[in-house]
Amino acid sequence: MAENALLAGPAIRRVRKRESLTQAAMATRLSISPSYLNLIERNQRPVSARVVMALVEQFDFDPRSLREDEAVGGLDGLMRRLSDERFADLAIDREEAEEFLATVPQIAAAFARLYDRSGPQVDALDDALAASRREIERWRNHFSDLDHAAEELADEIRLSRGDIGLALTERLRERHQFSVRVLPRDVLPESLSRLDLHARQVQLSEMLAPASRNFQLALKIAQLEQRDAVEAVAQGAKFDDEAARALFRRHLEGYFAAALLMPYGRFMRACEATGYDLPVLERRFSVSFEQLAHRLTTLQRVGQRGLPFFMVRIDRAGQFSKSFMGASTAHFASADVSCPLWDAHRAFEMGGDLVTQFVSLQEASEAEGGGWLTMMQSVEGSGAPGEARFVVAIGIEAVLAGELAQARGLSLRPSDAQPIGPGCAGCQRLNCRQRSLPPRGRKLHFDRMRRGNTPFEFGER
Repeated sequence: MAENALLAGPAIRRVRKRESLTQAAMATRLSISPSYLNLIERNQRPVSARVVMALVEQFDFDPRSLREDEAVGGLDGLMRRLSDERFADLAIDREEAEEFLATVPQIAAAFARLYDRSGPQVDALDDALAASRREIERWRNHFSDLDHAAEELADEIRLSRGDIGLALTERLRERHQFSVRVLPRDVLPESLSRLDLHARQVQLSEMLAPASRNFQLALKIAQLEQRDAVEAVAQGAKFDDEAARALFRRHLEGYFAAALLMPYGRFMRACEATGYDLPVLERRFSVSFEQLAHRLTTLQRVGQRGLPFFMVRIDRAGQFSKSFMGASTAHFASADVSCPLWDAHRAFEMGGDLVTQFVSLQEASEAEGGGWLTMMQSVEGSGAPGEARFVVAIGIEAVLAGELAQARGLSLRPSDAQPIGPGCAGCQRLNCRQRSLPPRGRKLHFDRMRRGNTPFEFGER
């Protein structure tokens, strides 16, 4: 289906019922025929851009509500939940799940919400983290108002010239009467930074790397100058508790800080001019690899879109502590654990060198672009030497990666890709010798007369 072929019948039908209109009356308001509206509501015709604009003008309609499937992580997110062993006997396939999601997306979202809260490992904090992540996914990690405000401020304080840290320090001094002080580790043993209102100081740990110091200064500016803008976005989210809202608010403040260090227009021009050359971009904007990876998932400004990267942060146990999809369709990267065949794990041993790997997914479909170019690098968790280490990985569909600097000299033929999966429990790949757990929802086969090459054997669906 074409990229702009958006099926959103239930959302349109709810608008009509909210306004107490017949199909004929609403069709008149939208300047389309009643029969065409009927087909749209039954998901037999996509919603065109002209109809979307008419909905906005006539009904004060929020276009984001058209992508209701994002609340569950799309079809892959729904299938991840339906693959639970509790539903194994139902043999639900992707076609049935796709029909469910397209026909009654609100019920699908209700199922996903109940499922996410019903697992044995779910507690209040897990729920808050999941709710915050869902809201970021709903926005596709692009907050236009914050981006524009950051770009205007960057121009005002001239971050494109000279020393960034000095420019941020001067802003804090001139606008807010805060000085910046770097303190010894034993003075701030448990903190990266602190805002001391009594002493009018922004206090930074001496252990922070220069890029992390700059980010902390930008973060303080976000907290001081963008409080109302951040709160407006956070209050618009439908959270059940304050912990989820606080986590989302913290993400928005970090979003503004990154946008201040990497202003949208200048950053996009640099990406395009360098072929998204990651080491060059790090140095040009004086940012860390992790800060750069975050920013690459946000480039979705209308009329000036960047490439759709995903970003994850992985610990040595393969657990994901961060996962941002942006406009990417890589829902495999929103799983809880990674595949041991992915070289993200090898990056821990590479001393901070960039590791590049072309991977393909199990049961890959045309929508998944024939594979993913992934780039990984180990990072210090807090930007302070000697602290926790993680690997940050970014990726993009191979079909879009041909012109990237890191793809030069690398074969992107499907036959050369390394097959991986979304963690063993969610991976359906047959005959994987690296498998440590059986896949959820599959019936195991046992043969007392033969021992196979893999610890768990199961058949086709």
